Amino acid sequence: MHVKVDEDLPKSVVNLLRAEGYHATSVQEQGLQGTKDSALWQVVQQKGCFFVTADKGFGDVRLYPPGTHHGILLLRPDVEGIASYTELLRSVLSTVRLQDLVGLLAVATPRGLRVRRAT
Repeated sequence: MHVKVDEDLPKSVVNLLRAEGYHATSVQEQGLQGTKDSALWQVVQQKGCFFVTADKGFGDVRLYPPGTHHGILLLRPDVEGIASYTELLRSVLSTVRLQDLVGLLAVATPRGLRVRRAT
């Protein structure tokens, strides 16, 4: 499973995904930093990637309806920071495999994981 990590997340998120056995690449590694969301989304979908981001715009089900993409995990810690994002992802990975979120929109907060499915 290929996971694309958005530029708003720290390198530690990519490293954690790799340590957990995922084929993860960052937007920066592919020279896509600064790309508009719509263009980045096209690339992510063309490559069949699961997308991990902190950009709440990707949580809009009207623009990114579940069942029409390869999956989105939106990380929303209470406090932004390298450690917060990494620990929140670690918590998610301790309870679910990203393969189980393919095609879905999942929003992770310190209080739990909310999953939106196709209607």
